[in-house]
Amino acid sequence: MTEPTTAPLRARDRARAALMAELLAAARARLESEGSAALSLRAVARDLGMASSAVYRYVPSRDALLTLLIIEAYDAVGQVAEDAAAGARGAGPAQTWLEVARAVRRWALDQPYSFELIYGTPVRGYRAPDDTVRAALRLWSVIVELTMTAFADGVLDPAGPSFDPSGRMAPEAYAYAGLTDPAPDVARAAARTATLFTSLVGAISVELFGHLHRVADDPALLFDVTIATSAAGVGLRISLD
Repeated sequence: MTEPTTAPLRARDRARAALMAELLAAARARLESEGSAALSLRAVARDLGMASSAVYRYVPSRDALLTLLIIEAYDAVGQVAEDAAAGARGAGPAQTWLEVARAVRRWALDQPYSFELIYGTPVRGYRAPDDTVRAALRLWSVIVELTMTAFADGVLDPAGPSFDPSGRMAPEAYAYAGLTDPAPDVARAAARTATLFTSLVGAISVELFGHLHRVADDPALLFDVTIATSAAGVGLRISLD
């Protein structure tokens, strides 16, 4: 009896992967030219010279296509943050955070439509599935790890009122960063990561969406000052000298 060969299956897998890459590239181009709200599988199919029915065999809906693009963007910014954190090892949590923030800003300025897709106005009628959560938490986990390192080293001295940390962050955010059922003092420190995250996204957003026009002579320097100021409130002292 002749053993079945697996080569044709591998060839089909390679062909499918290649077509998916083309499909996502075409979708990204549409995203840049028309925005996420106008994204449609029919338009992407036309750009690829395919029948829309053929595209539906690979991506079942517009929302499924958006999900793929969202996961791709979250993974991209997560990778940027992880690489920056790894490259700055030894600099201390505060300076490492500055390098991570700078790297995320550079990514956003280079990929503005990807940044807008995940951190801008939600697409009307679209509800992100749980599939996006793990990718979305990659950046969060970098922030939590840096904050927890500062806490463990005794250099985190958050300003602001005391509060009950229960329910302040989703369990997934703690778990993804390796924190399971954290003690109250750890949870209070970890909850400060929301300040770092929101200041990062906010500082990039106001620059990217033109709100600093005629406000900042040096947007990069203003960004550094914003990140350092918000980090100081959390207890991370960044030097800009």
